[in-house]
Amino acid sequence: MHAEQEAHFQSFVAARWSHLVRTAYLLTGDPHDAEDVTQTALAKAYRSWRRVSRMDSPEAYVRRMLVSCNSDRFRKRRVAERLTDAVPDTSVRDNAVVWADERSVLMDALAGLPPRQRAVVVMRYWEDLSEAETADVLGCSPGTVKSQAAKALAKLRTCPGLDQFATSTTSTTSTTNERAVL
Repeated sequence: MHAEQEAHFQSFVAARWSHLVRTAYLLTGDPHDAEDVTQTALAKAYRSWRRVSRMDSPEAYVRRMLVSCNSDRFRKRRVAERLTDAVPDTSVRDNAVVWADERSVLMDALAGLPPRQRAVVVMRYWEDLSEAETADVLGCSPGTVKSQAAKALAKLRTCPGLDQFATSTTSTTSTTNERAVL
């Protein structure tokens, strides 16, 4: 990769890292998996950055890679997780991950959704993509996005504790996004 393309890639990563990790966290439900998925997607994007950077929206392409990498981790489970008695050292977490972590009720509800419905909810309501953009990211038809969103929202409406988001009077962006999900 040429120095100019390298610099462009590095500026892209610096500008979008937090946003991509937050999206991955919403897809995975785990901050460590989110960082792994984001790093994997960015590594793939780096290899083909010349082509990716010429696209209308490199971020949309990388976002689609996030969804694919998240799906791949279920298919290629190479290392089994081992539970331990000792708590590992904690690392400094990105503000975006901490911000998303505080919404544990919403995360628990999202975790209860099947992967495809969860991806539709995250892309459609959290990332605020249109039905067509969501369909493009997920590689399906807009009709599938509509039906999966309807099923997911119906299931989320039955989750206890989510009603606090629907009745919240705070006017922050996160509350607006959470109310949109409900």
